[in-house]
Amino acid sequence: MTEINIKLTAINDVKEFVNIVNGYDYDCDITVGKYVVDAKSIMGLFSLDLSKELKLTVHGDDSELFVDKIKKFVV
Repeated sequence: MTEINIKLTAINDVKEFVNIVNGYDYDCDITVGKYVVDAKSIMGLFSLDLSKELKLTVHGDDSELFVDKIKKFVV
């Protein structure tokens, strides 16, 4: 399991992020405050307060390549 802080500031960031995450078999969650949503759900992400920093939890062992793909969103 890997936890990473990310920031999604624009609608296009959310779309690009969801497209990347959907390309992997890992289960991924986004947490902000007390809310947790599936990181593969574009509607779930849009339901969050995107002005805040988000915590991405990747439920997979070998996630280095995945983290490299999303590095532009890492805070």
